[in-house]
Amino acid sequence: METLILIVFFLGYLSITLEHNLKIDKLIPALAMMAILWALIALGHLTVFDVDTASRSLHQTHLDEILLHHLGKTAEILVFLLGAMTIVEIIDYFDGFATIKGFIQTRKKVKLLWIFSILAFILSAIIDNLTATIVLITILQKVVQDRNTRLWFAGLIIIAANAGGAWSPIGDVTTTMLWIGKKVTTPELIKYLLIPSLVCMVIPTLIASRFKAFRGTIDVFKGDVAKKPYGATMLYLGLSAILFVPVFKTITHLPPYMGMMLSLAVVATFAEIYSSSKFSMSNIDKVSDAHSSHGPVHAALTKIELPSILFFLGILMAVAALESLGLLFNFAQDLTATFPNMDVVVALLGSGSAVIDNVPLVAASMGMFSEGIDNPLWHAIAFAAGTGGSMLIFGSAAGVVAMGMEKINFFWYLKNITILALVGFVSGYAIFMLMRDYLFV
Repeated sequence: METLILIVFFLGYLSITLEHNLKIDKLIPALAMMAILWALIALGHLTVFDVDTASRSLHQTHLDEILLHHLGKTAEILVFLLGAMTIVEIIDYFDGFATIKGFIQTRKKVKLLWIFSILAFILSAIIDNLTATIVLITILQKVVQDRNTRLWFAGLIIIAANAGGAWSPIGDVTTTMLWIGKKVTTPELIKYLLIPSLVCMVIPTLIASRFKAFRGTIDVFKGDVAKKPYGATMLYLGLSAILFVPVFKTITHLPPYMGMMLSLAVVATFAEIYSSSKFSMSNIDKVSDAHSSHGPVHAALTKIELPSILFFLGILMAVAALESLGLLFNFAQDLTATFPNMDVVVALLGSGSAVIDNVPLVAASMGMFSEGIDNPLWHAIAFAAGTGGSMLIFGSAAGVVAMGMEKINFFWYLKNITILALVGFVSGYAIFMLMRDYLFV
């Protein structure tokens, strides 16, 4: 039965990886795989285990208990992401991100490259690398007219956004998973990964700044859109609210999703005050205003990426099924026996994240290893999974969305950007190892 479970997982994983070839949204195989795996466990009356992190051993438990346990851990991540996505969409409702365009006051390509890279690095740490990429490429399309030039900018934005998301607990889904899963804490994550992530962004940008594509100046873009009222206010309020979440967790020791819900409530309140429409979040009570359904909160809730949420549900619960059978734990023991040097394992993980979705990779690693909170291994995994995906255009969510927005060709990216991403990854990880072994001993 375990062999059949592994086959189902492999086929489901393969379907997710070949999403674009099969033309099937990856949430479909993820959800199907989740349901089938747990059904096989139930029908086969297989023994399920929970990992005792203290003794690094497995102990038997009941199926209902382990299923509820994993669902609870998954729900924490999904509720957190729903809150963050809603805040970002509320900011966008007020056209708050247009304020960022005001920071761009130069026509020199090299200066523009550094501005976009720095903005991507900072923004991705706050609103996550996927959203930061969408925002900055949207602005890029309004600033740079020549498409060939935009492709180069987009490639460096992907690298910078993924690097920026790696050192923040709210900057990347995988880092958020490690944070909510109590594998890393915010101060230690920043301490270990801020400088390596900065190096991962700076080195490729520094090399690219000498390329012919970034010489000279851009043409003046004449068309522009007037900013909406309260746009800047909602931008700063929304970003501050998201940044407040780690602070709330540190003070109260409550799960991060509680802080995110509080931040969402505050942002939603100001959104309703600044909006002329009235709205009931539950939409149960009928309000007299004819425009109530067009309130900012309602509009934001209709635009959040529910397919992504369902994909995370499916893949996390599918990986949890393998974890519950003890397969990942046993695989980790075999892996460490084969590769005693964990840096080799992490390097393979980073390279793998360029080909395979990094969410299941990190979810699997969380079930494979039982090291305690803030063990350097978890910070290494956060960096490798977050930045390794930059090496291929479809290796990260930021790359996929950029590919869609700018129609970036896979082979163009492989030829021009992959080597820069590889240099950034290797440089950043080398700095991480030096800091871990000599600075934080």
